[in-house]
Amino acid sequence: MLNPADKDFEALLLDHLPAEVLRPVEPRYAEEPRGYFKGLIGLLALPRTVEEVSTLIRCANAARVGVIPYGGGTGLVAGQVIPDGPAPMVLSLERMNAVREVYADENVLVAEAGVILADVQAAADAADRLFPLSLAAEGSARIGGNLATNAGGTGVLRYGNTRDLCLGLEAVLPDGQIWHGLTRLRKNNTGYDLRNLLIGAEGTLGVITAAAFKLFAQSEQTGTALLIVPSPRAALELLSLGRSQLGEAISAFELMNRQGFDFLTEVLPHVRQPFATPPEWCVLIELGLNGGLDAAEAMERLLVAALEAGLVTDGLIAQNAQQAADFWAVREQLPEANRIIGAVSSHDISVPLRALPDFIEAGAKRIADLGDFRINCFGHLGDGNLHYNVFPAKGKSRDAYSNQRDQVQRSVHDLVHEVGGSFSAEHGVGRLKVGELERYGDPAKLSAMRAIKAALDPRGIMNPGAVLRMGAS
Repeated sequence: MLNPADKDFEALLLDHLPAEVLRPVEPRYAEEPRGYFKGLIGLLALPRTVEEVSTLIRCANAARVGVIPYGGGTGLVAGQVIPDGPAPMVLSLERMNAVREVYADENVLVAEAGVILADVQAAADAADRLFPLSLAAEGSARIGGNLATNAGGTGVLRYGNTRDLCLGLEAVLPDGQIWHGLTRLRKNNTGYDLRNLLIGAEGTLGVITAAAFKLFAQSEQTGTALLIVPSPRAALELLSLGRSQLGEAISAFELMNRQGFDFLTEVLPHVRQPFATPPEWCVLIELGLNGGLDAAEAMERLLVAALEAGLVTDGLIAQNAQQAADFWAVREQLPEANRIIGAVSSHDISVPLRALPDFIEAGAKRIADLGDFRINCFGHLGDGNLHYNVFPAKGKSRDAYSNQRDQVQRSVHDLVHEVGGSFSAEHGVGRLKVGELERYGDPAKLSAMRAIKAALDPRGIMNPGAVLRMGAS
């Protein structure tokens, strides 16, 4: 694969594109949040239109130059950086940042890939609609990257992943062809579903440049509560009780462990904590109701029923918007506290709901057998997605455990595999987890994935080395 720093390739691009598309390389495009990898960059391209993206990809394909589609750079599995080999062309979508149209009567919004997630939410809100994708990096993550990784977040229980929110795509394929699939249709049975093929492909099958998204009615009333539960099993039974009472009105159901509260006390003491003594386990519940239903009353009924059933030992119901925001601040600051503490090994996993309590218990035993660690287990309980992160003992640095990191990860992922789960719930594979996909992936699926990659991207230019190892066959 050629190095795009070659002056002939740069000259070729300048023959076909405005000079402003190519920019001086900036270090931030070579970084990823966890600091596991430092990327290489040959050229940096910032197109404004899908036609410019098409030209860039067509030229890269002809010259066999690797291309990294770049969103907000917030991905956690090194899908946005290449640490070795020929330096690629980084293609940032940040200048393609227009919300093209909001069809409020259709509950549809069309946005370019470079729009920041929070701005998509704001555009929907301005039309009195809801775009429900919500995650910690929403102030910097771009919607194209959310699509490329099929991001999840806190609203998956009610609204689904990013894939479930997308109706149509505009994209550039590896040969430079523009796919005009930006449909707003809810039903469209016309052959292979390229939309779902590109979503979650992490830029390895093409560049998403725009998308049409589903919007939803704003909830007339919301209710938020922090409820103390005796165990994760009780939390799951509480979820079942809540759904039997409230149906799909539960929009978030987040599990938190005492270790997370202790981390906040240790490194983020300014975060207002709701409990004088942190509970071993608690859940953060959010309801969204319409039709004149009273959210506070519904939450109180759920709390009373849960107390009577022994599923909850105590709880706090937010009395106003500020209290609700304070509850959410605790949950949303957990990743930052984790980052400051410094994990030995972090795991974005999902397991079947029924297996979840036993997994948490068995996981703690396996990690204890490996040494003196702390575990912060939290996440989106309603959809089985846990952030199961293993940390040094208090007073020790993660560097002291560097020789155990692989062993810890293997232990956790082996257990996930044993219970029928996934080693990657919502962060993707990137380059960090290519080996895990090879170890745990179904052989038939891997074979099909390699065949699809070879058919659509035979020259291997699209995000080479992400998801599938370069040269794998």
